[in-house]
Amino acid sequence: MSSRAAGTGTSSAGGTGRRRFIGAVAAAVASAAVPATAQARPRGQRPLFLGTYTSVAGGGSGIGLATYDEVTGRITATGTVPGVGDPSYLALHPSARTLYAVHEQQQGGVTAVRLSPDGHHSVLGTRDTGGVGPCHLSVHPSGRWLLSANYLSGSVAVHPIAASGALGARTALVTHSAPPPGPGQEGPHAHQIVTSPDGGHVLAVDLGNDTVYTYRLDTSSGTLARISYATVRPGAGPRHLTFHPSGRFAYLANEVDNTVVVCAYDPVTGRLTPGAPQSTGTGPATSYPAQLVVTRGGGHAFLANRGHNSLTRYAIEDGGSRLRLLGTVPVGGDFPRHLAFSPGQNLLFAANQRSSSVTVFHIDHASGELRPAGSPFSSPVAVCALPL
Repeated sequence: MSSRAAGTGTSSAGGTGRRRFIGAVAAAVASAAVPATAQARPRGQRPLFLGTYTSVAGGGSGIGLATYDEVTGRITATGTVPGVGDPSYLALHPSARTLYAVHEQQQGGVTAVRLSPDGHHSVLGTRDTGGVGPCHLSVHPSGRWLLSANYLSGSVAVHPIAASGALGARTALVTHSAPPPGPGQEGPHAHQIVTSPDGGHVLAVDLGNDTVYTYRLDTSSGTLARISYATVRPGAGPRHLTFHPSGRFAYLANEVDNTVVVCAYDPVTGRLTPGAPQSTGTGPATSYPAQLVVTRGGGHAFLANRGHNSLTRYAIEDGGSRLRLLGTVPVGGDFPRHLAFSPGQNLLFAANQRSSSVTVFHIDHASGELRPAGSPFSSPVAVCALPL
């Protein structure tokens, strides 16, 4: 494992490939405003948005809409925002007035959805990401830039966000051309792009290159300059990075070699330094770890294991520098793809792709115990759950 300084990235398109576990490519979708079919939200309920694949058998017809009870965790379906193809990942603007979705398709796109208190949300428009199969996006803390990762073409993109929440023309596209792909990979596969807690750097996780890239975002022009990169062991397949609240450490889930890694992070330089790989507690078989989430207080972390159909619990110790394995619990579904806390973090949501379900857990923040909150909620090919 190593960490290196690097020059400015190039702005060229990458090659294509085939992404694991996704179905056929859907047709392009219209970007005109479309009202959702939704019921009035019952008092005491909070909104839940659901990502899916629309191009596979049994998939959804757009962004799923639901509500949940933050005390019991019970979910109730309320409708759909149609006209958004393969919205496999969702992110909220800091103002909470606009939702963003990727289109994980051959011609990748990102869509802005204006949120309405009455549940009649409207699509503001779609922009091309310049790559293939975008699978992750995030909003810069300033609220002015949308960052997205194109999995199949191994590139990351930036779009400006207008005051209305609508997206402008792409301002940056950077392809991960070095280092070379890891064992069994035909090219780069950008899987995530996030802003560091200090707001000074943007980090992109690339599964194909076994690398995490650090960029500096020019907040005037919306361009990206690569300043360093950190590699993990060949064939690890890094998928998802989550920061500790201190901003000094981050935790990396490695999809292919079934490990997690604690990384030191320097907010001054943006340099990430990976440590030794650690167990997921799921045994020797590959369990395709998907995502880590960390509690707001920094005391515990939870990992979704798709092959093992479990959640790994870790205690975070020594100020964030150490993960101690506590054990695993069954997720109550098949192939947990995405995890998310409720705003109060008393609930943990897991979107289970192959069982088309969302399971919810009560969290004991003292012990890190997870307790199922009722029966699974049925949701077509659930790959993302975003509770507000």
